[in-house]
Amino acid sequence: MKQGLATVAQHTDFDEIIDARTPAEFAEDHLPGALNLPVLDNAQRIVVGTLYKQRSAFEARRVGGAMVAENIARHLAGPLANKPKDWRPLVYCWRGGQRSGAFVTWLRMVGWDAHQLEGGYKAWRRMVVAELAQLPARLTFRVVCGPTGSAKTRLLHALAARGAQVLDLEGLAGHRGSVLGALPGQPQPTQKSFETALFGVLRGLDPNRPVYVEAESRKIGAVHIPEALIMAIRASACVFIEASRSARLAFLLRDYAWLGDEPARLQADLSRLKGLHSNETLARWQDWAATGALAELFGELIDLHYDPLYRRSQRLHYSGLERAPRFYAERLDDAGIDALAAAILAAEASRA
Repeated sequence: MKQGLATVAQHTDFDEIIDARTPAEFAEDHLPGALNLPVLDNAQRIVVGTLYKQRSAFEARRVGGAMVAENIARHLAGPLANKPKDWRPLVYCWRGGQRSGAFVTWLRMVGWDAHQLEGGYKAWRRMVVAELAQLPARLTFRVVCGPTGSAKTRLLHALAARGAQVLDLEGLAGHRGSVLGALPGQPQPTQKSFETALFGVLRGLDPNRPVYVEAESRKIGAVHIPEALIMAIRASACVFIEASRSARLAFLLRDYAWLGDEPARLQADLSRLKGLHSNETLARWQDWAATGALAELFGELIDLHYDPLYRRSQRLHYSGLERAPRFYAERLDDAGIDALAAAILAAEASRA
C-alpha cells in the first residue's frame, strides 16, 4: 500500500469508508457501507464547475477551496468529532483527485491514518463491471421456473431459510418483474447501485454449492440484469413449479391484496398493456380495478396475459426447462411453500 493510497482490492481493510462526493453522486451509487461526507454539495459543485469553464481554473480552485475547507471543518466538528486516535478511514471521490485528496490531507494532519482510494469511484466501478462479467461462470445455478403466481420469490426465501444459497434478483432490483411488479413506497435502485449490490451477493456465494435463482427477463422493472449473468442463468438446470390455477390465484390475491386499496395505481399499471389486448378486454380490466374486483381481474390476467406470455418466453430462453424436474403444489400458503422447498432440496441431495 503506497503511503496514503489504497487500491479497490484493499477497501475492506479500513475502519470506515468516506464518500467525499456530492449527495447526488452518492445517491446514484457508492461503495458498500460508505458514509457520505461531501466536501462540495450539489449546488457548490455546479458553482465551481461553472467558474472553471467560464473564468479560470485558478478562480474555481480559489472559490472551491474555501467551500471545501468549510465543509471539512463541519465534518470534523460533527460526524468525526468522536473518532479515536487509531481510526483508519478510506476516502474517495470521483477519480481519486482533489476532493478526496484535500479531505485526506486534513485527516492525516489531525493524526488519523487516513488513505485515499486510488482511482476513486471510477476504479471501483471498473472492478464491479469486470467482476460481474466473470463471477457468474464460476457458479452453478438452479433456476426456479413456473408461471406467474407460483410463489417463486417466496420459494427462494423458503429455500434460504432451509440453508440453501439463493440469489434474489427481484429483491435486489426492488421490483417483482411483472406489469404489476412495482413495490409500494419503494423506488428501484439505479442501474449502478443494483450492480454494486449484485456484485456484493455474487462474490459471497460458494461456487461448490448450487445457487437457486428465479427465471427472469433481461429487465426487472427499470434495471437490466448484466449480460454474463442472464446468459449463465438461461443455460442452467431448472426446477419447475407446477401449481394449480386455484392455488396460484389464491396466492396472487394474498400477495397483491394492497392493490385493492390503490385502484388508480392499478389502473395506471394496466394501461401499459395497451396494444397487447383488445380495447374491450382492457376496459373490463380497468372497471374491475376501479371496483376492487381483484379475483376476476387476476383470474383473467392469468388466463389471457401471464400464462400465454410465460409459455412463449420461458421455453424460448431457458434451455433446461424441458428436462426440469417438476414439483407439484395444490396450495401456496406458508406451509405449502415450505414443503416445496423441502422437496426441492431433498431431490438435490439425492442427485449429489
